[in-house]
Amino acid sequence: MKVVFTGGGTGGHFYPLISVAEELNHIIDTEAFAESELYYFGTEPYDQEALYRQRLEFREIPAGKNRLYFSFSNFSDIFVTLRGIIKALLTLYSVYPDVIFSKGGYVAFPTVVAARIMRIPIIIHESDSAPGRVNEWTGKFAQYIALSWKEAAKYFPKDKVAVTGQPVRHAIAHTTEHGSHEYLHLEEETPTLFILGGSQGAVMINDVILDSLPELIEKYQIIHQVGKDNYDEVDIRTQAILEGNPKASRYKAFPFLEPLAMSMAAGAADLVISRAGSTIFEIAAWGVPSILVPFSESNNDHSRKNAFNYARIGAGVVIEEMNFKKHVLLSEIERVLSNKELYSNMVDNAKNFYDDDAAEQIARAITNIALQHEAQ
Repeated sequence: MKVVFTGGGTGGHFYPLISVAEELNHIIDTEAFAESELYYFGTEPYDQEALYRQRLEFREIPAGKNRLYFSFSNFSDIFVTLRGIIKALLTLYSVYPDVIFSKGGYVAFPTVVAARIMRIPIIIHESDSAPGRVNEWTGKFAQYIALSWKEAAKYFPKDKVAVTGQPVRHAIAHTTEHGSHEYLHLEEETPTLFILGGSQGAVMINDVILDSLPELIEKYQIIHQVGKDNYDEVDIRTQAILEGNPKASRYKAFPFLEPLAMSMAAGAADLVISRAGSTIFEIAAWGVPSILVPFSESNNDHSRKNAFNYARIGAGVVIEEMNFKKHVLLSEIERVLSNKELYSNMVDNAKNFYDDDAAEQIARAITNIALQHEAQ
């Protein structure tokens, strides 16, 4: 059995691929699949160590972006994409996999085009309640379409759709409460806010959190994933804002949280403040109430749709970017954490929303289609 994984560019695309690969490897190991080969086709490894751990062999495939705004790079990137399609054709021919699993995004486009030309079966997974352009196009000829949100089903052929939920890595899905306060140097009795802007951070969220720091640390302690590219600036600003403040140690900023630290942070968290991408499903797995700040310029408005769909089930609340100001944030945090009935309902609704077998469902679909293709 040979399987090619493709998609990426952000952690929201990449890590669900890793979750499915993790489950697929489990099936391969426990059910003794002979001569299984797994590959990852993309522009670059988003997380080389994660590829290595899941036995995914990396093959570089160039891909050009098609931006939603005017840019001269849109024209030059056409040739990058054409080069990527040619390279994907040659690389797929050398490997000749039984199935392609795509998470979509511009990184996946050359590979799924090449797979379509070569008539290699394709499975896709869509994380958002409104699909990205690559997945919406690929869905027209994919054999199996896995969805995180039932709201996305209307964009795809009904007979191919399965609402599986979102694959979440085992190391992230389960919180680690025991020892989390010691590990992260937190106070035991102080409520903990966990701030996430996605795998690359979110400058807008960072700015509002820093503006609110003096007020926040009076009542709460904060774990803040700021993004690798933003960490130095945040560190400089934080030192200026909290200089001489006796409660400055209540604020903990991190450029990026590895799985163990993420699990510890989730275990300590009383409330999560986050963007509204794939992270929603991690928050649901943790069973922690959340305040979601959707990205206002996402493709097909998917971030906003994700946030409000999640809020409708009563697991989180939404503050839109235009309203995400210091006084609104402080008010919403207080409202959620001070209302015991509201808080308890949000915990229950988050836990009920999460499907813990999404990765297994998709991995089973991959093996079934791969075996059918092998037999032809």
